[in-house]
Amino acid sequence: MLPDQYPNEPWRDPRLGERRTVDLPGGRLEFHDAGTGPALVFVHGYLVNANLWRKVVPLLTDHFRCITPDWPLGSHALPMRPETDLSPHGIADLVAQFLAVAGLDDATLVGNDSGGAYSQIAAARHPERITRLVLNSCETPRCSWPPDPGGFGLLKAAARHMTTHRALYQPLRFPATWRWRNTYGWLAKAPIDDRVMHSYVDPVIHDAAIRHDGRKAISGVSARYSRAAADVLARRDDLDALLVWAADDRVFPLDHAKQYARELGARLVTITDSYTYTAEDQPEQLAYALIDHLT
Repeated sequence: MLPDQYPNEPWRDPRLGERRTVDLPGGRLEFHDAGTGPALVFVHGYLVNANLWRKVVPLLTDHFRCITPDWPLGSHALPMRPETDLSPHGIADLVAQFLAVAGLDDATLVGNDSGGAYSQIAAARHPERITRLVLNSCETPRCSWPPDPGGFGLLKAAARHMTTHRALYQPLRFPATWRWRNTYGWLAKAPIDDRVMHSYVDPVIHDAAIRHDGRKAISGVSARYSRAAADVLARRDDLDALLVWAADDRVFPLDHAKQYARELGARLVTITDSYTYTAEDQPEQLAYALIDHLT
């Protein structure tokens, strides 16, 4: 059972590095910073946070500066301003604003799950700032958003009203639900550490402001955004794209990635024995793919 009160200082794995904040037009964003070298900026998906990258960051810090923000997607610690645009375009612009304010003029975006969709939209809307893109088991032009496999469309449907949105997440108080296919069971092959899972689900259960941000984000997603971005990216000659895909992905089919890689003229690397969260299931393979391509 989860604690009755959401903690004031949410836990993040110390391997992510120094905790820092940056003020953006839409609010304050928290991120972690570790390592030296060319910058990698990681973009997680809905209802996870920087802890998603806790296993892979230590494998990369000898080669890269790893920056892992908590994006406002339901498991973050600092709520955005109430009026902030958290539509797909709004989140993509938030990514670009973060890069600008943090002085990251030559960073590589690494996007997983819906974070990959936001990364594609950001690269399409801000080509002057994003020229290197790693798409890691995420939406392609052939995927719905939310994805149909696993029943994730229920998340958007419930977000139509704040009462149904809040009610949908109450079962997450019970750890047995964390392995359901429409929660995290089809995203990670093995159970995720309890402390990490609490960092994912506590905010959406206990914090109304965080829940408000998550609801705004999930209610606005649509494949029309990711498909429009893919059309733009396929025409970009200056884009260095890499697709890193879970061979056993049950949500984002590998066949979709193969077709998309051809359209982008991108290399495709497969990760064995993993579902969508390759940083969780196979961090060593993911780290090797990034080092091999980007160095």
